[in-house]
Amino acid sequence: MSFLRSAVGENIRQFLWNLILITTGSCICALAVNGILIPRKFVSSGVTGIALIFHYILPYLPVSVLYLLFNVPLFALGWKYVSRRFFIYSIIGTAVFSAAVEWIVIPIQVQDPLLCSLLAGIIMGMGVGIILRSAGSSGGTDIISVMVQTRFSIRLGYTVLAFNSIVLAASAILFSLEIALYTLIYIYVSSHILDLVVTGLSQRKSVMIISKSQGDIIIKILRELNRGVTVIKGQGGYSGEPEDIIYTVIAFRDLASMKRLINKIDPHAFVVFSDTAEVMGYRIGNQPHW
Repeated sequence: MSFLRSAVGENIRQFLWNLILITTGSCICALAVNGILIPRKFVSSGVTGIALIFHYILPYLPVSVLYLLFNVPLFALGWKYVSRRFFIYSIIGTAVFSAAVEWIVIPIQVQDPLLCSLLAGIIMGMGVGIILRSAGSSGGTDIISVMVQTRFSIRLGYTVLAFNSIVLAASAILFSLEIALYTLIYIYVSSHILDLVVTGLSQRKSVMIISKSQGDIIIKILRELNRGVTVIKGQGGYSGEPEDIIYTVIAFRDLASMKRLINKIDPHAFVVFSDTAEVMGYRIGNQPHW
């Protein structure tokens, strides 16, 4: 335990919390793999999908063992491009995930293939999302996804969806187009659930406000929403008159309060709300934990 503590640079409580997230998410993922994907002969995303393809061709090779073997080259990428803490937690996550797939076998009594693909996507997206809320991953394409998000700010779900085109093509060629299409539905749903679980209500909104009552609006934002404000000097394109633009970043949960605040002070204010891919900074930022 002391070695792990020094390696990840965290205290015991944080380590245990990350371990709980990884274990919980892995068990949820195993429920989807053994309860839906394998009985329906569906293919999964990333390394899990590759392991399932090999398992269907060579049934005597367990999915858990194949998953461990295919993760070896990806760990080299994790060591080189992502933090050492993420690398160590990902090794733990891969081991836990493989054990969960090996031991947790709970049948799910859903027969319709479309419903199976939707349910599997929801369950798998939740599981992977919970794992990625920790300081590590379950290995596989999670390592590539985190590396791409860290370096290029591309959302996790988009990377997973793009990477899996190869898996889909392989399943269509080796099995059937129908299986590939059901797998596509499953992957699409799981990628969106993954983004929802990882970002959740921590998704940030950037706000730009042009108003004649900017002083009152600024005071309300500072005092009631407790958010920082930046005033940007601008100029009207038509009038040529100087215009001050209020710029701030708020949490998704503050969106309704912000609208009420602005509408109460100046119903004619020009307001733009924009989604943010990622925000880093004091208090409001989505601090990277990988």
